[in-house]
Amino acid sequence: MKILIADDDPVTRRLVEATLTRLGHEVVAVTGGADALSALLASDAPRLAILDWEMPDPDGLAVCRMVRAQAAEYVYVILFTSHDRREDRAAAYDAGVDDFLSKPLDVLELTSRLRSGQRVLDLQTRLLEAQESLRHQATHDHLTGLWNRRMILDVLARELNRSMREKRPIAVAMLDIDHFKLINDTHGHLTGDEVLIEVAELLQRVVRAVDIVARYGGEEFVVVLPETGAPGAEAFAERLRELIESQAFVASRGNPIRLTTSIGVSCFPGFGVESVEDLLTNADQALYRAKSDGRNRVRV
Repeated sequence: MKILIADDDPVTRRLVEATLTRLGHEVVAVTGGADALSALLASDAPRLAILDWEMPDPDGLAVCRMVRAQAAEYVYVILFTSHDRREDRAAAYDAGVDDFLSKPLDVLELTSRLRSGQRVLDLQTRLLEAQESLRHQATHDHLTGLWNRRMILDVLARELNRSMREKRPIAVAMLDIDHFKLINDTHGHLTGDEVLIEVAELLQRVVRAVDIVARYGGEEFVVVLPETGAPGAEAFAERLRELIESQAFVASRGNPIRLTTSIGVSCFPGFGVESVEDLLTNADQALYRAKSDGRNRVRV
């Protein structure tokens, strides 16, 4: 681990530093509370800190309180102290201290406290990873990795509100792969999934950094185009249609598959758009018209 030791007593500090180094840890050693706080609030902060209770400016208890209030990640705090009264320990726990280390230093005690802190930090890391995994599953399409339908509705609502507030244009392109059922029936659903993944990857490559891509459902994708009016959105959709038509997909499974797409575009301001529902309904109607007119085309 990367461990901070903060103690104004040079003998104690060097002894703890030498012990930690011998145990294989990376050590950051400081002499006072201000330096300890600065190190623990840095972007590469140690995850475990051993703080002397009685060091100056501020003391270990005050540093712990400020770390609890300001640190981005949890820091396991061990308070180095000769205080052993119950009321002192209660005050330290109230300040957010995790554990205590008695003075003078006992190496066996230090080792056991570090193991305890490591277990807590490892558990927290696993919990955060699980939380992030659940968040990703809730907001992303499991097959393509794009934003899912629920998330794109939230994002689009935020972007449309910003466009209305700033009186700036915004557009939506709704894309549908033509005759996708035939691909599944002819080549199998695994190939169909590969087609969807490749289309998603292509979309991510060609959009701007500010654009937002989502799988809307089935073989439908949505691209949100901030700061884009009807002419620009139509031109983008036409380039995208031509690009997909010119590509060969999933050649690894045999003969390359050629795709065409129908794309419906809707824009704000204009076209009676007052809500996200209006914007998506217009895009869906334009997409339906593109299909009715023979597919492999763009309609606004």
